[in-house]
Amino acid sequence: MSYFFLYNSWFIPFYGLIGSILTLPWSLGIVRRTGPRPAAYLNLLMTVLALIHGAIAFSQIWQVQTQQLVYHWLKVADLDLTLSMELSPVSLGALELITGIGLLAQFYALGYMEKDWSLARFFGLIGFFEAALSGIALSDSLLLSYGLLEMLTLSTYLLVGFWYAQPLVVTAARDAFLTKRVGDILLLMGLVALSSYGAGLSFSQLETWTETSTLPPLTITLIGLSLIAGPTGKCAQFPLNLWLDEAMEGPNPAGIMRNSIVVSAGAYVLIKLQPVFSLSPVASLTLIVLGTVTALGTSLMALAQIDIKRALSHSTSVFLGLVFIAVGLGHVDIAILLLFSHATAKALLFMSIGAIITSTSNQNITEMGGLWSKMPATTTAFVVGSAGLIILTPMGLFWTIQRWFNGSWAVDGWLLAVLMFVNCFNALNLTRVFRLVFLGEAQSKTRRTPEVAWPMAFPMVTLTLINLIVPVIPIRWNLWLSNVPPLIEHDLEYVQWAMPLLIFSGLLGCMIGSTMQLRRAWARPTQLSLRFLQDLFAYDFYLDRVYQVTVVWVVATLSKITAWLDRYVIDGLVNLVSLAAILSGNTLKYNATGQSQFYILTIIIGVSLLLWSLVNGQWSTMTNYWSSLIN
Repeated sequence: MSYFFLYNSWFIPFYGLIGSILTLPWSLGIVRRTGPRPAAYLNLLMTVLALIHGAIAFSQIWQVQTQQLVYHWLKVADLDLTLSMELSPVSLGALELITGIGLLAQFYALGYMEKDWSLARFFGLIGFFEAALSGIALSDSLLLSYGLLEMLTLSTYLLVGFWYAQPLVVTAARDAFLTKRVGDILLLMGLVALSSYGAGLSFSQLETWTETSTLPPLTITLIGLSLIAGPTGKCAQFPLNLWLDEAMEGPNPAGIMRNSIVVSAGAYVLIKLQPVFSLSPVASLTLIVLGTVTALGTSLMALAQIDIKRALSHSTSVFLGLVFIAVGLGHVDIAILLLFSHATAKALLFMSIGAIITSTSNQNITEMGGLWSKMPATTTAFVVGSAGLIILTPMGLFWTIQRWFNGSWAVDGWLLAVLMFVNCFNALNLTRVFRLVFLGEAQSKTRRTPEVAWPMAFPMVTLTLINLIVPVIPIRWNLWLSNVPPLIEHDLEYVQWAMPLLIFSGLLGCMIGSTMQLRRAWARPTQLSLRFLQDLFAYDFYLDRVYQVTVVWVVATLSKITAWLDRYVIDGLVNLVSLAAILSGNTLKYNATGQSQFYILTIIIGVSLLLWSLVNGQWSTMTNYWSSLIN
């Protein structure tokens, strides 16, 4: 009884689902007299209950060993499909992160969407959102995680397309859904393959199976690549990264969760699958290459954006790229800390820019300025969130990277170079946005800009304090997934100079961002090379056009070919048979004269032919023929 809340932690995802169901009378318009706010309050209440339940369970898990809850879903012959959940400090800590940020985001939404006519529908979708995320945090089954990821894809589609009356929103939701489906299909292929080759689909069973696996290198490589595809789409990694940029068309409170914890869900599953990737050097190298390309490319994309939401959304792909690199190197513990430190800081940043959008009714950073004195709470939130994403101040990311280079992990020079590049350009981008939005002279849209109301200010202040406390967590709690032995061979001097070099890269980015000339008009450069680079970064390396001339062209061509075959071959054969039936019917109708003598003559001719066949020995041939057809 003392561990009642711990052993019933499986029920926590149902709090969000119950909250989503309770909003239906308002979201469907059955209840109109009270307005939509009671639906929001009910969903908030269920999130609070989930947070309290998870907090009690998190405090109890430290007193016992890791627990696994197994439910046999389907057992037929040799097929035994189980749905298992893991109760550990990592899973329950991730659950608390989800419910905590979800609660603050929902409270924030009360102010941000105060006048929205479909507030109840939004909170219902958020509850569905939260239920899927909470289930992924507790899941110890690849099958269960896949189903929950599909729920997450559906809820993402509905939230991105929340304002469905706008054509651009509909396009963004469609692209987000289809992009994720590409990875989901390949992930399903890997899941089916593992169910045939492995000893089970739980992550603990897969880890045990990898220790004795004897699969051929080609087979395990193909399985590993298919398992990578799903998280690649979920985490907005190259070449499936454009959907996150387009998803900024949705409501900002949903963007808070999407850019902090939703993208982390795919990475969380990726981390659990790391033992499978370790069997294939090709799969591990693919993770490293994808993460590196995404981290470097999206860092440059962010510099050319003038939409404040898009300028920060690209950095989400950057840090998830670092998680991919960590998993590819086998540093799963670092990957967990990267997810945690990024989630809290990025949620705070999106809260601050949501406050800016609400007060200015504008998202163009070139039309802002002078907000620091008018919106002090928002300015503080932006600064603290930015500090949490730069390896400069002793915030969460600083201590995470410091653990990466403390001599316990196998790190090479290229990793330090990538981190220095990412840190420098990330600091440059955040400094650029800060100068354009908060410093300088007030523009026409920012001269009379008040601070946001308390429903939005309270979550911002709360999350600001949490971000200031986050650095303590990597020091106080040992939230490790594996026991990796310290390095035997490493360059102590190299590791010693890693953090000073990273701090220098952050300082360099801030200095360049503080001193570079920022032209609010963003005039086109006269030099063709500079103009080309500007367009290259602003249009995301023309990935959408590459899609058009490759994937979209192939799919369109195959669609045209199949449509032609369907119309002229399949339908042509059917139409030919029908035409023959019509013609034969029209011919035979002239034989229906109504004269009995004609019918008697026809019968006599038929019987005569049968007798002739019998007399001439053809009867056995006919019977054998028809028997062969029947058999």
